Amino acid sequence: MGEEKVLVNVHESYRWVVGVCDEDIYGRKLKDGKRQLDLTGPFFKGKAMSFDEARDEIVRCAREDATFNFAGKNSVRIAREVGAVKDEGIVEIEGVPFALALL
Repeated sequence: MGEEKVLVNVHESYRWVVGVCDEDIYGRKLKDGKRQLDLTGPFFKGKAMSFDEARDEIVRCAREDATFNFAGKNSVRIAREVGAVKDEGIVEIEGVPFALALL
């Protein structure tokens, strides 16, 4: 069985905004009370990367004063590993972890 991929989409502007989403959950709309997370549009539809490639790309983007949106178990795991988020900054919507980070 192949390694699960992470989608990374870098939106470059005065401050980079990076969408990081597990490939297997892309295309879903998640709801939990007032919270909603739409993973269907172009924001999260990025380049499919291995875990290590995605981690390296996130580190590179962090050097550019980026803002990150992480969705999914693997994406949030990468965010934890690089120190972008702590456990208290992670919420779950329909059992899917999600985190925002300003670096």
